[in-house]
Amino acid sequence: MMRKTVMALLAGVALGVMAPQIVATTTAQENTARNTYEYLDLFGDIFERVRVAYVEEVNEQKLIEAAINGMLASLDPHSTYLPPKNYEDMREQTRGEFGGLGIEVTMENGFVKVITPIDDTPAAKAGLEPGDFITHIDGESVLGLTLSDAVDKMRGPIGAEIVITISREGAEEAFDVTIVRATIKIRAVRARTIGNVGILRITTFNEQTYNNLEEGIAKIKEEIGEDNIVGYIVDLRNNPGGLLNQAIKVSDAFLEEGEIVSTRGRNLAEAERVNARPGDLTDGKPIVVLINEGSASASEIVAGALQDQRRAIILGAKSFGKGSVQTVMRLGDKGAMKLTTARYYTPSGRSIQSLGIEPDILVEERKINGAEDDGGRRSRSEADLRGSLTNELSDDERQQLEEERSRHEATALLRQEDFQLAYALDLLAGLAIYDVSAR
Repeated sequence: MMRKTVMALLAGVALGVMAPQIVATTTAQENTARNTYEYLDLFGDIFERVRVAYVEEVNEQKLIEAAINGMLASLDPHSTYLPPKNYEDMREQTRGEFGGLGIEVTMENGFVKVITPIDDTPAAKAGLEPGDFITHIDGESVLGLTLSDAVDKMRGPIGAEIVITISREGAEEAFDVTIVRATIKIRAVRARTIGNVGILRITTFNEQTYNNLEEGIAKIKEEIGEDNIVGYIVDLRNNPGGLLNQAIKVSDAFLEEGEIVSTRGRNLAEAERVNARPGDLTDGKPIVVLINEGSASASEIVAGALQDQRRAIILGAKSFGKGSVQTVMRLGDKGAMKLTTARYYTPSGRSIQSLGIEPDILVEERKINGAEDDGGRRSRSEADLRGSLTNELSDDERQQLEEERSRHEATALLRQEDFQLAYALDLLAGLAIYDVSAR
């Protein structure tokens, strides 16, 4: 009896404590909802007063779109409203063919900031660089424009000229660049060989990226021979990113197992984790991944996955640091909304948002004018001495030596135009020597 009494008292105490909490929670929710509706009424009131009393007649649709853009822009630089035309343009871009300048941009401090120009496009040929700020478009300031508005102004008829004003770090003053708009056709992956190394240049992550990668690796194997391949260089420099599913497929192409990426939004119950499936297209060969400050988003997913899984050496400069996931939500016939819905994390649990991927080997890009500096002088050797003994090499040994010397000379020349790539080639050559000597 006493036990029942105690339990009843405890139950009464518990109920006595919880009941006010439930009431307090309900009241707080009601107050929040009331405040929200009051501000919506305020918005309607302001909209009506602007529509009726503004000094000039206003376009109501544009006014509402501006309000929507302002709301989304207050969240982060990547959330935005896409009117029907912009939405279709975005879909074309992910398919790999679209009209424009060939430039990936974001918004920073009211100005349009270049993430990267895309290879072989008008923007790249005009000399635009990652980190450039676009301050004016055809003489008009971009201050006050949304990112969508600025992108709209940069689009236009194929063959038409556009003048953009660039502010660049290190330049004494802003300067104008004239660019002719063109149809941008992007081949997501370009494959080539240097010696016994396969080079895979990935420019973007669109619907064609994984298929292009698969074709590129097959081409390299056919050209060099599977057994002769020393390793691969995956060049992600100035790759602005793109489709998340393509970044996952590309990462999976180089991994046999293990986590690739995880995404976590506000609701932790909806967190997702993606793991690699068996099958490495490169057969376990050494990989060096090149990144720089123009490598963003999907590029960072690939670099982070291969770095954490110790599948590749990451070489170059720190990446851009975009560690968020955007979901495109259709809005019927009114276009779509691109909303940041999650952060992504590398296999070790790192969020690279605003931090970027730190390379394993930091190699800043620079030009080396070695050929000019040495003045054409050549060092003397034993072979230059009169009467020196010749080396008794067979014809095959002499040919092999000449081929090796030609490869070294080609790499030395490459250092003058692409120091990071030359460094990666040297690194793979060293790994190959170590691998042979360790057997």
